[in-house]
Amino acid sequence: MDARLLEILACPICKGTLIYRREAGVLVCRLDRLAYPVRDDVPVMLEEEARQLASDDPLLEH
Repeated sequence: MDARLLEILACPICKGTLIYRREAGVLVCRLDRLAYPVRDDVPVMLEEEARQLASDDPLLEH
């Protein structure tokens, strides 16, 4: 995924920072505990496509 795109993307719900987890193919919002899918290097930034993460999910770690 393009680094410049990652710099400008924000969570559509809280407008917070997203963390790209390449190995899982998701963008993670730690504040809302949501994982947005990345399909073919295109982030799907729709709330209904996001997966809710458990508070102990490893994707939320630094």
